[in-house]
Amino acid sequence: MTYPTETPTQSDIWAATADLSTLRQKLLDLFSQLAYQEGDFVLASGLRSSYYVNKMQVTLHPQGALAIGRLLFPLLPVDTQAVAGLTMGADPIVTAVSVVSVYENRPIPALIIRKEAKGYGTRAYIEGPILPEGAKVVVLEDVVTTGQSALKAVDRLKDAGYTVEQVIALVDRKQGGAELYQSAGLKFEALFAIEEIQQRYRELGN
Repeated sequence: MTYPTETPTQSDIWAATADLSTLRQKLLDLFSQLAYQEGDFVLASGLRSSYYVNKMQVTLHPQGALAIGRLLFPLLPVDTQAVAGLTMGADPIVTAVSVVSVYENRPIPALIIRKEAKGYGTRAYIEGPILPEGAKVVVLEDVVTTGQSALKAVDRLKDAGYTVEQVIALVDRKQGGAELYQSAGLKFEALFAIEEIQQRYRELGN
């Protein structure tokens, strides 16, 4: 996708001005047009799939990122003290939510969880502000398949002394992630089920 050089009008900046219902539909269109692909793919989980959701095409899109932040923020419990996710898929998501939280007058810091401990300096697994013991953190994820990535983030946060009770994802592929979180005692919610993206993909004639 290319971006125009002219300055967009106010009506073009839908991610900043649309109501949440319209915003969700616009974000669905972005996922269907930019991220969803059909073919033969191997996923991060090692599973083979006939489709792939290239989520970075949306999470790093200027309007996509803002839409994500605006849509996920209202889903956070009122006592949320931070949002966190496993690098690198969750990096733009937790950042977007944290930035939007400032404009909503409820600043929430973002934490990024490394897959391996940093090999120098503090040798930390978790990057970001140090929170009080027991702080309530919500884990954010891009696309959930088996659920293992977000669960690794949950485990790292709990090891650090934080409280994690919920995972929120952008897309649920419906391949066992929700069941895994339930078995771990975690509440799970996703903005979109994969069937919704696939249906919209076909409606748009891709």
